[in-house]
Amino acid sequence: MSLKVSRILHAGYLFEQNKTQILFDPIFENPFSHNCYAFPNVKFDVESIKKLTPSAVFISHYHDDHCSFESLNLINRNTPIYMYCVFDEMFLLLKDLGFKNVVSLDLNIPIQIDNFTIIPRAALDRDVDSMFHIQIEGLNILNVVDSWIDPDCLTLLTKFAPWDLVLWPFQTMKEIDVLSPRQAKSADRKLPVEWLDQIQLLNPRCIVPSACQFIFENWSWMNQAYFPITYKQFKLDVTSQLPNVKVMKLNPSCSFNFKNNSIEPGPSLSWIQPIGGQDLDYNYDESFKAPLTSEIAKRLNPLTEGESNFVHQFCKQDLLNIYSNLEVLEESYFLDSKIWKLSIFSHLGVGFDYYYQIQGQSIQLLEENQKRFDWLTEIPSEKIYAALKNGQATNSIYIRINDHEELKLDLDPIQDPLLRCLYGREFASYQKYQLKRLIASP
Repeated sequence: MSLKVSRILHAGYLFEQNKTQILFDPIFENPFSHNCYAFPNVKFDVESIKKLTPSAVFISHYHDDHCSFESLNLINRNTPIYMYCVFDEMFLLLKDLGFKNVVSLDLNIPIQIDNFTIIPRAALDRDVDSMFHIQIEGLNILNVVDSWIDPDCLTLLTKFAPWDLVLWPFQTMKEIDVLSPRQAKSADRKLPVEWLDQIQLLNPRCIVPSACQFIFENWSWMNQAYFPITYKQFKLDVTSQLPNVKVMKLNPSCSFNFKNNSIEPGPSLSWIQPIGGQDLDYNYDESFKAPLTSEIAKRLNPLTEGESNFVHQFCKQDLLNIYSNLEVLEESYFLDSKIWKLSIFSHLGVGFDYYYQIQGQSIQLLEENQKRFDWLTEIPSEKIYAALKNGQATNSIYIRINDHEELKLDLDPIQDPLLRCLYGREFASYQKYQLKRLIASP
């Protein structure tokens, strides 16, 4: 038998046998999710991608770096889309994009595509993620995507050990820490012990450090703060547990073939063109000081007068309505009366402050500036607009939470009122923006 496995980008893969082609979480964009740039850098041949004839597309979850309508728009609408998502609305959106055969995946229920059997498996957060167990002619391949594995699922998966191939998310991204750099703790440069224990139980013949294959804008301080693990460290940690495992770094466009009992390099995908050096690794530097939000705002696009008015209107009125309708979090910091300061910065780096009094679901805009505040949120005004209008995700909006020396250090940034108002409003805001724009395009 012969099976070809090719890396597209991030968690995207193409599996091929004979005339059967199956895409997993395909991303054909650089950058994707607005400010995630391929690392190493590549260019996509869009016209060639449009000519692909995949037998099926499998999508592990709804996050925009796995389910992007901009990428799916390049695929023939007769292609079946199989997706794991607990929100029925996503399947309606995919149909609005024009796909005729859209299937909701159930955990542990196999899907047969020619010689391939694909089984969705449970991730730790099954309300969001799934993984894929791929079987073909005696091979067992586990695509962990970028999930943590559900403990009961791990027990099930160990029954298939040794695995022929595991695609493992190698990067412990610091997406929470960058929201509040003053509170960030020093990152462990090694793989989590739990991961190594799980990998040892799976006992793979071959493992690919997968997902998390991007960096941010070349000026972004997050490139030094977001990615603590290197490819070199991944290989060192895994082989220290499993000396005989084959660790394969697979860059975008690169492929390998399963032939008989061997794994051999395969021809690269012609529709992905490498740009510049491809032998790159991450560089985590915890001593790198995050710039002020006012300085970051100067690097962003200016808003028009109408767009700026929209942002200020949101801060003065719409935010209040949204927050008052959000569910009160358990053990919320805002159960007792607190003063929240929201500072927004124009492209000139000029700040404008709003003060709110919050208690539970109750929120009130204060008319006067306050000398004391309990919670601080700083953000470029352009990024409030981008989050509201096109669903830009938290990794791209450069929000800064409680980065002030007089505030407590144990405040959970996820409780931030602005974050909750921007991302607690509706499901799939990024895909809805993409869909609206694609439908309007000629």
